[in-house]
Amino acid sequence: MAQTAGVSLHQAENVIKLLEGGATVPFISRYRKEMTGNLDEVKIQYIKDEHTRLSELSERKATILKTIDEQGKLTDELRRQIEESWNAAEIEDLYLPYKPKRKTRAAKARENGLEPLANVIMLQQNRDMELEAEKYLSDAVPTVEEALQGARDIIAEKVSEDKQSRDIVREAFTRHANITTKKAKGFDGDAEKYRDYLDRSESLGRCPSHRLLAMMRAEKEGVVSLHVAPDEPERAVERIGRKYLRSNNGSANHLRQAISDSYSRLIEPSIETEFINQSKEKADTEAIRVFTENLRQLLLAAPLGQKRIMAIDPGIRTGCKTVCLDAQGQLLCHDVIFPMQRRQEAEQTVRHLAEKHRIEAIAIGNGTASRETEQFVRQLGLKCQFFVVSEDGASVYSASKTARDEFPNEDVTVRGAVSIGRRLMDPLAELVKIDPKSIGVGQYQHDVDQTRLREALEATVESCVNMVGVNVNTASMHLLTYVSGLGPTLAQNIVDYRTQNGPFSSRAELKKVPRLGQKAFEQCAGFLRLEGKNPLDNSAVHPESYHIVEQMAKDAKLTVSQLIADKQKQKTIDIKRYVSATVGLPTLQDIMSELEKPGRDPREQIEEFHFAEGISQIEHLVVGMELPGIVTNLTAFGAFVDIGVHQDGLVHISQCSDKFVKDINDVLKLHQHVVVKVVEVDIVRRRIGLSMKGISQH
Repeated sequence: MAQTAGVSLHQAENVIKLLEGGATVPFISRYRKEMTGNLDEVKIQYIKDEHTRLSELSERKATILKTIDEQGKLTDELRRQIEESWNAAEIEDLYLPYKPKRKTRAAKARENGLEPLANVIMLQQNRDMELEAEKYLSDAVPTVEEALQGARDIIAEKVSEDKQSRDIVREAFTRHANITTKKAKGFDGDAEKYRDYLDRSESLGRCPSHRLLAMMRAEKEGVVSLHVAPDEPERAVERIGRKYLRSNNGSANHLRQAISDSYSRLIEPSIETEFINQSKEKADTEAIRVFTENLRQLLLAAPLGQKRIMAIDPGIRTGCKTVCLDAQGQLLCHDVIFPMQRRQEAEQTVRHLAEKHRIEAIAIGNGTASRETEQFVRQLGLKCQFFVVSEDGASVYSASKTARDEFPNEDVTVRGAVSIGRRLMDPLAELVKIDPKSIGVGQYQHDVDQTRLREALEATVESCVNMVGVNVNTASMHLLTYVSGLGPTLAQNIVDYRTQNGPFSSRAELKKVPRLGQKAFEQCAGFLRLEGKNPLDNSAVHPESYHIVEQMAKDAKLTVSQLIADKQKQKTIDIKRYVSATVGLPTLQDIMSELEKPGRDPREQIEEFHFAEGISQIEHLVVGMELPGIVTNLTAFGAFVDIGVHQDGLVHISQCSDKFVKDINDVLKLHQHVVVKVVEVDIVRRRIGLSMKGISQH
């Protein structure tokens, strides 16, 4: 783990020790820097994942050793090979000859007494094999050809179970494997969306993850057949033959046939499955990486903060559901307006609600009729800010148990509009209520390993929540769930305690929450914020370090509050004086940063955005136009940008910059405001090609 993570053995050991002691990744990263040598969350998460994988592999090795031992075939050399290997494929190869099997052709041939004949062929002596085969005829094996075929089946299985043979084929796949797709026989449905994959062949190693997942989806839906194989399989067969073939007589001819059969019937399909699975795993890893990075950016999007909001969920036929929220996000009222059908009445309603509830900002969903609704509201001349907010997942939330519990007396349209408004106030607090897969920032998220995806997304949400910090007196149960050391039960207990006893007055009061013990307090306290008597309770300074700040203040002849307020005094503190056996410079530097800006929000400031006037439909686009847009999704192959025409355009990764771009995240971020040029418009397929080359981004 230390080698693959690029860390010292000491660092890896300490991370594992902390994890096994119940510490979370955010806690280790933030508050145990001395133990880890200042490792970041990425390294710590990698060590955690590797520890899980290798622990599972260790259990698998124990099972394999026990199975072989029970057969009485476990030699000291075989035990050593298995125990020293940490390569899953190699371990399975070593196990293959001893693995319990279904009834194979070779097993049937052995039952029919043909193994001695197979051994004779393997000796490659100059014998008449037809005469030799006659000795093994029986009711089960009535002909010479069946006897020889059975013997060849036994040899084919032996060759396929030989680790060296498999390594030869594995090497051929590694060097020259191609992935090929052809339209599946018998498929007569609509294959338009997969037309690029109906007859395709390319190097497996160079096939990008998004294309591989698309091919696999097409195969899963029965549109194409997919095959992976080396481009010159005969070379692999020849190399295997060199290990076994020593003569050129009749026996050798049968051996040669068995080797060829072993390759085509047993080894190649097995290694093909292995390489498809490996490639799928790599593609999953890349897709999950893209998804988690997008999710991180979405969760850490700039919040508007505590403002009085009017949120409008646009609609044409059923009208625009309109809600007003107070600065804490509580629902004040809701109504329905029809700007397209009853414009004057809609104007009066919006003006009245804005004035009555002292609205400071208006959030408009980006769904159908978003542009028309935005233009309608802007021309009213209201003195407030305007924002277009992504609706992705709002309908999922509005129909969820969470929404029903929050608004039991309101219908799904009201809940959806409330979600849009709250997203503007604090994206993180609202989006944690929604399954991340429904937020609309993934790439083939339904095609990847769902367990790995769920674990990665949960880790990302946990990371973001703890990076920002949570107000324990206002946070929802769902937000508290992701705080380090809590989880659903303790989160609910905190909310129940708050309901019964009023707001928490100190972090120490958290210890009174049922079932919130010392370990949970250690893990969560530094990430929970509240305004109380102790100003450190509203900072990222952990309670275990309060005594350090108190000593600093005492040495400076100030109170803690005075020290926090006196930036000049802070600069005179020599933190080396406070180094101890358990507290090092990394922790002290974090404390000083926090004293400088206690409880600061790491997220950026939100900015207003305007789409181009008069461009609201795809039919309005003309190649060459330069338009403002918002990045809505990032993938391995490019960025999707909303330019206000109800259809996102694609900026291919090759069109994102005048320079070569390897990773889209190096040049673009979700919700970034950009200027793009229209380079292609396909109205029939509803596709828009965009470019950022040669355009100055302000």
